[in-house]
Amino acid sequence: MSDEKPDKESKTEEASEKKIRDSLDKGQTPFSKETPILFSLLAILFVAAFFMPARIADMAQQLATMMDQSFEYHLSGSGDIYWLIQRVMLVAGTVTLPLFAAVVVAGFSGSAAQNTPRFVGERIKPQLSRISLIAGWGRIFSAKGFVEFLKSVAKLIFASVLVALVLHDLVPRMLQGMNSEVGSFLVVIREMLMKMFAAIIFAMVLVATADFFWSRFQWREDLKMTRQEVKDELKQSMGDPIIKARIRSVAYDRARKRMMKAVPTASLVIANPTHLSIALRYDPTRDPAPIVVAKGQDLIALRIREIAEENGVPVFENVPLARAMYRQVSIDQIIPQEFFKAVAELISILRRRAQRS
Repeated sequence: MSDEKPDKESKTEEASEKKIRDSLDKGQTPFSKETPILFSLLAILFVAAFFMPARIADMAQQLATMMDQSFEYHLSGSGDIYWLIQRVMLVAGTVTLPLFAAVVVAGFSGSAAQNTPRFVGERIKPQLSRISLIAGWGRIFSAKGFVEFLKSVAKLIFASVLVALVLHDLVPRMLQGMNSEVGSFLVVIREMLMKMFAAIIFAMVLVATADFFWSRFQWREDLKMTRQEVKDELKQSMGDPIIKARIRSVAYDRARKRMMKAVPTASLVIANPTHLSIALRYDPTRDPAPIVVAKGQDLIALRIREIAEENGVPVFENVPLARAMYRQVSIDQIIPQEFFKAVAELISILRRRAQRS
């Protein structure tokens, strides 16, 4: 079989459950890069709408207080300047840190929402191909990299057009607001920013939804299998028929050898002259009823008779009994009750022969 990698045209079969599980175990999961971005934007909008106004007002109050008390600060050296910068950053951090925390949590949530989080050691295993300039160049300028570039350009154009349509009256309103009071102008700016942000989020919802389903479709397409791969996987899961046949053959040979070794211990053999043979053992001290120690047909039946005759085991030719018993008896099992009377008669014959001798 050729070692060449199959092309996409030959992959016509849907991925099996085993291949999907193996892909997931290796960390090869469908992933949309736009979904975490959408979650982050929604988190920014949520925090900005419900938490930021109060925090910004508090920050403004603290900064105003610092400005009012500026005459108390003695900036005589770099240490004093460093202390002042720390205090300003601490005040600003009360506003920015919750926003950054929300963005981080939302990003992780956007990733976890697509696939169940799992630890895959192979993904963090060092590989030279990840730092190879040649491999990186090949990934960037490959057909897949070109498609990703076109997708990014299309998403950027789509979002830009949508924002432009929403903000088509931006310039007239800004010019009109410049002639109004400062408070009214700030309200106009706030409205325009909220409209722009809402347009961006709406565009990202559409892009992320399309990218989410496209990534899963592409993942399924990449996992498709050729017919030969399906056959090979079926052999692996069910076992190679040739190997299974060989195992059955070896097991049958071993069972036959054990059966032949048990023939000399039989009490009698019932035969259909040349086609069937059933060897029975009956020892009243340990057997509750006659037990089948060997059975066979054709060549095996002849071999059972030969071994029996070589070891002095009596052979009874009874065609109807041999045929009926062969279909119902099993090796190392007690004979069915319907044969007790017929076999008992044969055992009685053996006992009478033994008494006469």
